[in-house]
Amino acid sequence: MTLRSLVLLAVLAATMPAAAETFDIVLAGGRVMDPESGMDAIRNVGITRGKIARISSEALKGGQVLDARGLVVAPGFIDLHQHAQDAASGRLKAFDGVTTGLEMEIGVPDVAGFLRQKQGRSLIHYGTTASHPAARALAFGTPLKDPFLVAPSGPSTNDAASEAQLRIIENRLRAELDAGALGVGMGIQYTPGASRLEVIRMFRLAAERRMPVFTHVRSFGRLEPGSSIEAVSEVIGAAAITGASLQIVHVNSSCASDGLECLALIAGARARGLDVTTEAYPYVAGMTTINSALFNPGWREKLGLDYDALQLPDTGERLTKTRFEQLHAAPEAVPVLIFINAEDTVDTIISEPLVMIASDGEDGHPRNAGTFTRILRRYVRERGSLTLMDALRKMSLMPAQRLERSTPAARAKGRLQEGADADVVAFDPQQVSDRATYQAPREPSVGMQFVIVGGVVLIDRGALVANRFPGQPVGITERPARSP
Repeated sequence: MTLRSLVLLAVLAATMPAAAETFDIVLAGGRVMDPESGMDAIRNVGITRGKIARISSEALKGGQVLDARGLVVAPGFIDLHQHAQDAASGRLKAFDGVTTGLEMEIGVPDVAGFLRQKQGRSLIHYGTTASHPAARALAFGTPLKDPFLVAPSGPSTNDAASEAQLRIIENRLRAELDAGALGVGMGIQYTPGASRLEVIRMFRLAAERRMPVFTHVRSFGRLEPGSSIEAVSEVIGAAAITGASLQIVHVNSSCASDGLECLALIAGARARGLDVTTEAYPYVAGMTTINSALFNPGWREKLGLDYDALQLPDTGERLTKTRFEQLHAAPEAVPVLIFINAEDTVDTIISEPLVMIASDGEDGHPRNAGTFTRILRRYVRERGSLTLMDALRKMSLMPAQRLERSTPAARAKGRLQEGADADVVAFDPQQVSDRATYQAPREPSVGMQFVIVGGVVLIDRGALVANRFPGQPVGITERPARSP
């Protein structure tokens, strides 16, 4: 063969149409939307070996071709605040379009054990922070046991830590970060004995490791001292002093009627160069455990609520003083719904550009099943207070950008671009909807026609594919887990 022939063959190979390549999966003819680049066009998406390999207006050839005509094709949603990590909750998250669900607010008591337990058994990607409440409980000699993520009200929550105990807490958090944690999780309201200096020391540790802090702030309400404004100011101050990146969780419930003032504090901090972000969920009720320090004496006056604002999730029972005192003294964790917010306040906060979406998902609350599709139904389709692209940005790109402080792997998530991870959803924008309610909190969402996790089709034409567990730990390959 002559040199000219070889050159001609090389040119022909380089200019062959995309259709000649066979991809593992092709999503054909969908409305492809990428919140980072702004792409919004009818395209075909080729997926190979867990990555988005091609986005093209030309027809693509695939081993499996999924008809996405009439569907929106978008990056899979990233939930940074997902407490329930059981298999049933993972199924609900998948139907809600979530391809990554992380326990970042408070973390888990044993990171290495959590990662081992999830390996090969998770429908969606997973991860966690190192838990300050769990490290504190350990330092006080009362290690947490399931199902507690925070200790029941007692010395480990209410008492000040000694210098020796602070060193134990710090050493435990360092070990948990080494084991694969994606940051430091602090539920300061659940550990009211933690001094402001203790909080600063935890932020300083995170800053030294170049990891973010995710925190439930110290208190909420309007009474001073201890208002929502003061609580948000405390953690912004700790971030300013130490240089740590900060995520303030569920600004809707932590700040309630003062939500816009809290957002103004966050916006001001960001304008002055601080890496402070926040999230919210689209429901008026929160959920916690009735045994926790949140319900220490004085909670009714502080929150402006009475006992009937509390509801047991499984029975719908509204509490009385007698019933509250009975459950508050129980040795086991007792979940309770707390109706603390107004619908118009939540609606306003959800629409704010600074706010990303996260579910705070727990079994027994509809947010565990329906947060993300509720955004698409209520705020995009019905109210029109969010554009579809803005909603996708809040549910995919913004959480991925927050995660980039935890792991470079996040740069390949939250985008629908060539080279990005193949975590993809395809949904009917006119039909997608949440179905979970306070009376029926475990109803799966509808409208997700295809959900792809790591290049594996998990939901196919609206049905979950059996015996597929494509979920992987986020960022763990960069920092191999070590036994504690």
